Amino acid sequence: MDPVIVVGAGPVGLTLALALARQEVPSVVLDEGPGKDEQRPARTVVLREDAAALLERLTGAALGEYGVRWAGWRSLRRKQVMNEITFDESGPAAPLHIAQHVLTGALRAAVADEPLVKLAVDSRLDAVEQERSGITAHTRGPRGTWWRGSYLIGCDGPRSTVRKLQDIRFPGRTAVERHAVAALRVELPWEGRALLHRMPPWRQSGPSAVEVTARPLPDGVWRLDWLLPPGKDLVTPEILVTRIRETLAGWTDGSTPAYDLLDTGVHVVHHRLARRWRAGRVFLAGDAAHLLGALGTQGLDEGLRDADNLAWKLAPAWHHGHHEALLESYQTERRAAIAARLRAADQALPVLRGGGGLRQMVPGTARGHDALLTEGHLGRGPLGAPGGYADSPLAPPPSEGEIQVDTAPGSPVTDVRVTAEDGTFVRLRDRLGRGALLVVLIAPGTGVWDRKHWVSAGVMPRLAAAVTALPHPAELLVAEDYPGAPAHSVLLVRPDGHLVTALSGVRPAELYAAAQAAVGGAAKEKAEAASSAR
Repeated sequence: MDPVIVVGAGPVGLTLALALARQEVPSVVLDEGPGKDEQRPARTVVLREDAAALLERLTGAALGEYGVRWAGWRSLRRKQVMNEITFDESGPAAPLHIAQHVLTGALRAAVADEPLVKLAVDSRLDAVEQERSGITAHTRGPRGTWWRGSYLIGCDGPRSTVRKLQDIRFPGRTAVERHAVAALRVELPWEGRALLHRMPPWRQSGPSAVEVTARPLPDGVWRLDWLLPPGKDLVTPEILVTRIRETLAGWTDGSTPAYDLLDTGVHVVHHRLARRWRAGRVFLAGDAAHLLGALGTQGLDEGLRDADNLAWKLAPAWHHGHHEALLESYQTERRAAIAARLRAADQALPVLRGGGGLRQMVPGTARGHDALLTEGHLGRGPLGAPGGYADSPLAPPPSEGEIQVDTAPGSPVTDVRVTAEDGTFVRLRDRLGRGALLVVLIAPGTGVWDRKHWVSAGVMPRLAAAVTALPHPAELLVAEDYPGAPAHSVLLVRPDGHLVTALSGVRPAELYAAAQAAVGGAAKEKAEAASSAR
C-alpha cells in the first residue's frame, strides 16, 4: 500500500504524519521550504489542554519546558478588575503558550526519529492526479518528482495549493480583526499570568487600541497584542514603540521599565470555511480548510483536532481497504464543529466590537462582555471549547441501556486515571490515538487492590469477552470514578477521545452495536441496503 501524502510541514501536517505513524501508517510530508523554521518570537500559539496533550503524546516532549503554562488569567476594564482566575490542580488545566517555531521544532525532531515518516524538503506541489486505486502528486524544485500515494492531505495553509487544485471554494470574511504584535523581554507586575486589558485609561498614540493582551513566554518574554480599529491604518515602527512605552508605563508606576524588543508584526484575523473538505482521496485540514481566531480563539487548536480526527479514520482505510462511511464522517464532523465556532464568533463580534450607545450603559453589560472574551481566550463555551459530534453519522442509535453522564455523547471525555490491561495506572488521554476503541468500566475501589484480585471477579470476565468480540480492536480500561457515571457503568470512547455512549452495566449486544456504529459499520450497512433496494 502506498504511503499517505501530507502537503505542508507546519504543526498540523507534522502532527498528522506522527498520528498516522502511531497507527502504523507510513506517510510522506512535502515541505516546500528548506526544513527549518524562521525564529519569530512574536509568532506564538496558545494550546488548550486537549491539544497540548495530543502533541505531548506524539512528540514525547514535555512542552511545558519550552513554553509557559499560565499561572492565572486577569481581565481589566479601565482600572477595574473584572475577572481573575488562578490555575491549579483543583481546576481546569492552564493553557500552554509557546513560540510556533519552538513547537514546530519539537514536531520535526519527533518526525526525524520516526521511520514511518519521510520528510521531503524543497518540494512544492504543483499537480495532483487521482484515480480509483490511489493518487499521484508532482512537486517542482531542486528535488522535483512524482510521488505515489494512497491519500493526499492538504495541510498547506490559507493559500492552499491543494484546495486550489481541487477547485474548492473558500468563502468567508477578510480582516475580521487586526492586531499590532510585539514580543519583548520585560519585568511585569503579574509574573506568569496572562492579562486582558479593555479600554486602558492611558492615551494611545496612532490608531486607537481599545484592547491589549499580555501573554507570558519563557525567560521573561511577553507577547503583547493591541486590537486595532477597522481599516488599513499603517502601524509604523515609531507608533508601535510609542505604544509599547505607553502601555508598559500604564501597567507599572507611570514610568516605562527597561525592556528588550525582540520582534514585532501585524496579525490579521480572517474567518473562512472551505465548502468541501474532501474530494475523493484528497482531504483538507487546518488553515487550508478553515480560518478563525477572533475574540481570543486559537485556530491551531482546531487544526490539531482535524489531524486527530482524520488520522484514526485513515488508518483502518489504509490497512483494510477504502471505508467510505468512516472517511466521509471526517468532513461531516469537523466542518460542523468549525461552523459552530464561526457562528458563535459572528454573533458575538457586533456586541463586543460595536462601540458605545445605550448598550454600554446597561448594568452588567461589561461583565457579560468580559465573560465572552474570557471564553475565547481560555478555550471555554461556544467561542472556545472543543466541538462535539452529537449529530455525527458515527453516533449509535438510542439503546435501552444508555445512561447520561457528565460528558454528552460525541463530546471529548474527561481525563481520569485508569488501570490499563497490564495493571499499570495511566491517564485516560495516554491511551488515545492508537487506533483502538477504549472501553472503560467504572469500578469504585479497584484502585486500592492489585489487578489480579479483581480482573477475574464480578462483571470483568463477561466484559472482557464482550470487548474481545467487538468489530474493531478495543482496549479494556478500569476507572475508579468518572464524572456523573454510577458504579459498573461502561463507557465506549473513540480513538480521538470522544464519547460514543455510556451504558448501565455490561451489555454485550448494545456495546457491539455502538462500536460498529462508531467505526462506520452501521452507516456502511445502511448504504449497502439502500443500494440493494435500488
